[in-house]
Amino acid sequence: MPTQAKLADEFGVERGAVRQALRILQSEHLLTNVSKGAPATVAPEAGLGPALTGPAAPPLPTMVALAPRIADAFAAPHVEIDALCLTSVSLNLAIGEPLRQIHAGRLNPAKVDVRVLLPSRDIDLAFPTPVDPSVDGRLQRRWLAQRNAQGQVLKHNLLALRATHGIDVRVTFRALPFTPPVKLYLLNGMEALFAYYTVTRREEEVDHEQLEMYDAEGTQSMLFAFEQGAGLRDTTFVEQSHLWFNALWETISSELTLTS
Repeated sequence: MPTQAKLADEFGVERGAVRQALRILQSEHLLTNVSKGAPATVAPEAGLGPALTGPAAPPLPTMVALAPRIADAFAAPHVEIDALCLTSVSLNLAIGEPLRQIHAGRLNPAKVDVRVLLPSRDIDLAFPTPVDPSVDGRLQRRWLAQRNAQGQVLKHNLLALRATHGIDVRVTFRALPFTPPVKLYLLNGMEALFAYYTVTRREEEVDHEQLEMYDAEGTQSMLFAFEQGAGLRDTTFVEQSHLWFNALWETISSELTLTS
């Protein structure tokens, strides 16, 4: 990966925010060699496993299951992706594969619309949060830095397709007034991918101090797939998921600016 200094300069954020985001990715086993002295390295990729589709498909961790489904979605002329999540880290990782295929000339969508719902910076998060309520807001600040950095990377990478390939791209974020207990990805109106954030109690070093916290590793959440036309249960789930997402988008969510 680029150095921390280059990442900070490219996305207009402070070095501390970049460092925090890289450490979070390392804690989720997505990066290695995160230090001040050398650029971080992407961790070895897990196998993609079987295709995630249909009512008989087994649930798989988000890190494994989401990328092939996103890649398939980008084969459509008009790509529509809606996501509700704690941060956009999983979506960022999954978008990488179709971006590579577009640059290689194997995919060529005409239009890409991405909408993302994320928690507002103005709420007290249910997680990640310190076990001891008297601890200061370090976890909230670290999460906010990651939310903003990941969102900026996602937006930058997708909007770059306008200049490089002439693709009509729109990326929009809105803020939720609550901590989502689940994550949801809606693909081209045909698929709904759903996972629970399973909160655990763990200890981690934050700002050179061991801190007990309640948190959930979203990249490891088991992702369940529902497909339009794969039976009444799946079709109804996809339709209701779209109604739920649109209701949140159009009512209680608010404008989100990806700044600290």
